[in-house]
Amino acid sequence: MFQKILIANRGEIAVRIIRACRELGIQTVAVYSEADRDALHTQLADEAVCIGPAQASESYLNMERILSATIATKAEAIHPGFGFLSENSKFVEMCEKCSVAFIGPSAALINKMGNKSEARRTMIEAGVPVVPGTREPVYTLEEALKAAKQIGFPVMIKASSGGGGKGMRIAESEEEFPDNFNTAQRESVNAFGDDTMYLERYVGRPRHIEVQIIADKYGNVVQLGERDCSVQRRHQKLIEESPSSAITPGQREEIGRTAVLAARAVGYENAGTIEFLLDRTGEYFFMEMNTRIQVEHPVTEFVSGVDLIKEQISIAAGLPLSVRQEDISLRGHAIECRINAEDPARNFMPCPGTIENLHVPGGNGVRIDTAVYTGYTIPPNYDSMIMKVIVYDKDRESAIAKMRSTLGEVIIEGLSTNLDFQYDILNQEDFITGNVTTHFIQEHYE
Repeated sequence: MFQKILIANRGEIAVRIIRACRELGIQTVAVYSEADRDALHTQLADEAVCIGPAQASESYLNMERILSATIATKAEAIHPGFGFLSENSKFVEMCEKCSVAFIGPSAALINKMGNKSEARRTMIEAGVPVVPGTREPVYTLEEALKAAKQIGFPVMIKASSGGGGKGMRIAESEEEFPDNFNTAQRESVNAFGDDTMYLERYVGRPRHIEVQIIADKYGNVVQLGERDCSVQRRHQKLIEESPSSAITPGQREEIGRTAVLAARAVGYENAGTIEFLLDRTGEYFFMEMNTRIQVEHPVTEFVSGVDLIKEQISIAAGLPLSVRQEDISLRGHAIECRINAEDPARNFMPCPGTIENLHVPGGNGVRIDTAVYTGYTIPPNYDSMIMKVIVYDKDRESAIAKMRSTLGEVIIEGLSTNLDFQYDILNQEDFITGNVTTHFIQEHYE
């Protein structure tokens, strides 16, 4: 096992990793920008190193500075968390050259699955169902339009290197296709430096279902059930739950087997997520694979009993999985609400500022993942998520009641948050009955 790990991240995920390391008896090194000098992760880690100014490009995305801090503190491994460098194959290659273990998959695998068109082609060859679309990437409007006509409208235009909703557009007709394609491609170039695009048949009003898998160096792959992430705004998830109320036990077994098949097809190693679209007929299609830990991993930990961060660290250290598939039995129901420093009344505008008063609830089946505290100033330079509220109970109805009670106790004074907005979602009849799709927010609020 590692003796010391550097956490190349910030916020609640950095705190989450530090706590897992403490329980494993591993020393930790936090890195921080000048804007995060007083951040909680810098106070909880055994060591903390400033790696640059507030801009992420000069700190949390600066590979050389992060590796220099790793070598200077004699850390043996880097945990990237999610976001920032977690899916950057160049960074993984640099770690390998410096003999630093990267807690995640290899650079080659990140490249293979990070390129969405390449991932589609791999899944097709493995026999995993995918949304009908282009098998090869497209680069020009002319070839894209030709492919769109063959697929049939409406079509989804996607950036091969995309994520977080960037480089995505829906073209309802041939007439609006050129503008949508050009806009999506420009977004892709600006966000990812890549003009590679691909097209898919648009699946109307789907559910977003993802399956958590873990895999070790010895060919063992285990799936830990699905999460339903359908409640999202502009492709950004707001509420996640496990298991999904839309999946029957038979479907759960089938989609789990498919996720394992997908992971085996690429020789996957470490924790990852296979994402699917589930249409109204119950048919499901591979969408993409996330080669990192997910924001919503706590709901899976609640229902499966597996600590995913500890498992990630053990796998990277060369240990076999601590569980077998037959050990996994999903129990109860878990829900996560993402609390963001933003103002829903002003088009969800980010609201950085100082937290004047903070109260977080506790109790049986309640988990709060956060890095904020009373007096902490949320910087404007990073993601607006400041807290994850996760609850667990015997069934979905009980979990919803517990989440309502828990959110009602949370106090965050000094800035605007989406706390009341999340509470309102929990009281929508369609949410209560499980009648949700990826269009839930726009249909009920926008």
